[in-house]
Amino acid sequence: MNYQWFPGHMTKAFRMMQEDIKLIDLVIELLDARAPLASRNPDIDTLAAGKARMILLNKADLADEKLNEKWISYFLEKGLTVVLINSRDGNGIKKILPAVQEACREKLERDRKRGIKNRPVRAMVAGIPNVGKSTFINSLAGRAAAKTGNKPGVTKGKQWIRLNKNIELLDTPGVLWPKFEDQDTGRRLAFLGSINDEIIDKRELACELIDFMKDEGNGYAGLINSKYGVSEDNVDHQVISDIAMVRKCLIKGGEPDIDRASGMFIDDFRSGKLGRITLEKP
Repeated sequence: MNYQWFPGHMTKAFRMMQEDIKLIDLVIELLDARAPLASRNPDIDTLAAGKARMILLNKADLADEKLNEKWISYFLEKGLTVVLINSRDGNGIKKILPAVQEACREKLERDRKRGIKNRPVRAMVAGIPNVGKSTFINSLAGRAAAKTGNKPGVTKGKQWIRLNKNIELLDTPGVLWPKFEDQDTGRRLAFLGSINDEIIDKRELACELIDFMKDEGNGYAGLINSKYGVSEDNVDHQVISDIAMVRKCLIKGGEPDIDRASGMFIDDFRSGKLGRITLEKP
């Protein structure tokens, strides 16, 4: 399956971000902790050139704890401010404002020397679809300041949110890039739900996720068996069929409903019901 998704509104959204960047002091980039490289839009590097940078590894509660620590080290070694968060339950949110001050230390020092007082830091919140930008903003603001949803594309336009006298946030739509470097990147984004599910073959995606989990080198072999009580030794299509039977995903005549079982299996991964799984290593 060829993984690619770049609808027209993303071109418009990125142009809008290019226009707004001149107003911005700091770019806060949300990544999915389960796939920090795949979920990192390379165009943001170009956009944010010369600006203070901050990386938030969101959905950290769904990612492998040991690999979370390795990814923090990876970004710190690149000189980036990085914070591990779970914006749904607020974990790590209290670390954000001090981290903003640290990331913008040079800017704040310049303002002080120029006699500029009380000018708030203006931060752009950027990231790919479904990475949790709006949920993060609401968690940080302590109120429903941004519209949220569990599918890509909920935020359509920009929105300024004043957190306090020290910081203003610009919420931006989730933006991918025109062509993925390789299909592994596209596949991981599909696993995460950052590509529109309506253009994805769920059966094939579920089989590729099973392939990933069965690979001994990834460290997640056995999770499918412990979750569903089915053998992982069978071919991928048979594993999905077995899951369908166990979970009573059946069609007329008692046959397994492969499409429904595929969708359920992918949803179980996305929600963390299969365990804490990270799709790539630093």
